[in-house]
Parts: sequence; structure tokens; C-alpha cells
Amino acid sequence: MTPAKGKTAATEEKSKAKAKASPEKPRAAAKGATKRPAGKSSAGGAKAKVKAKKTAAPRKPRKTEPKVREDFTPRIVVFACNWCSYAGADTAGISRIQYSPHFRIIRVMCSGRVHPAFVLRAFELGADGVLVSGCHFGDCHYIFGNERAVEQFEKTKALLKILGLEEGRIRLEWISAAEGVKFGRVIDEFVEQVRALGPSTLAPPGRELPREAEAFADAAALAK
Repeated sequence: MTPAKGKTAATEEKSKAKAKASPEKPRAAAKGATKRPAGKSSAGGAKAKVKAKKTAAPRKPRKTEPKVREDFTPRIVVFACNWCSYAGADTAGISRIQYSPHFRIIRVMCSGRVHPAFVLRAFELGADGVLVSGCHFGDCHYIFGNERAVEQFEKTKALLKILGLEEGRIRLEWISAAEGVKFGRVIDEFVEQVRALGPSTLAPPGRELPREAEAFADAAALAK
């Protein structure tokens, strides 16, 4: 064999080896190309599953307002300050303002005089709600009586919580002698508020509220 023929044979073998190796590269590229879409489709499937879980999750129940019992007539006791709130009730009557009649009013010399025992006795005697009303701050006939009323009111709320009664059954308001309209509005609002709560669990069945003088004397005796 001549040297030229040897070279040509070597080059032919090299070209054949390159030809055999070159088709494998596109196959590898093709395999890589097929893998990428597979990865995308799996991610899309996972997203679809997450969306399906979100849609299948149970919805939270909507908050419903308490139903008002139209057949229930609440019995309300109002402790009114002699100098402002009781006069405000008189103004409402003189002005012929229409408001709910389902309450009994008890006149006290000052809202600070309303001891927690008064409120608890009212509930014991059949009241479904108790409203305490006095002068605005700075207008108290006894200078700081309404500040004392706030202290007594906070004590009363704590006692009601211990007894298992709702805080919505008592209310503290400041009403002046000239605010007859506000007196009527507060009475209407409080009556509907107590109506939504229903009858008091402390109220004895079938018992009527006593007269003003009897209730005040009874509660005052307990407060001593």
C-alpha cells in the first residue's frame, strides 16, 4: 500500500465516523425539545388542580342579623335624672312627639344615684331592659353626678356579664331638658334593641312591673 492510499483510507474512515456521530446530536436535541413541553404541561396541570381546589372549597357562612320578634313586647325601665332627662320626657310629651309606650320611667334626683342594685332589682321584677339617663357633662346639678353614673354603669355591666345577661339590655344616655326629640328617639331605639334580644332570662313569667314608688323603695332598701 502506498502512502497516498493510506492517507485516503484514513480520511474516509474519519468521515464515516463523523457521519455516524452527527445524527445523534439532532436526536438529543429532539429529546430535549420534547421534554420542555412536558414540563410546561405538568405545571399547567398543577395550576388547574389548585384552581379546582379553590373553587371546591366551602364558602364561609354569611353573617345574618338577629331576627326581630314582632310578637314580643319588651318591658323597659327608665331611670331619669330629675333636672334634665325627666324634664326631657316632659318636653317630648308637651311637643306631642310619638315614641314607643313600652317603658316605665322612674325619676331620681341624679343619675349617679342609680346603684347597680336598682338595675338588678328591675330585672328581677320583670324588666327586659334598663335605661339610665342623666345630664350632659358640665351640666350636672350636683357638679360630678354624671361621672359617678359612669362608674356605677361599668359596675352594672360587669355584674350582668356574671349573670349571663347581654350588655345590650342596659344603656346610658345624656339627655337635657330641651332634648325631647332625642328622648323619643332613644326610647324607640332601645325598645327595638331589646326586642331583638328577646325576653330576659331573669324576668319571672307572667309578672307585671310594680309601680314607680314601690320599685324605687324596694331597690333603695337593697342598696343600703
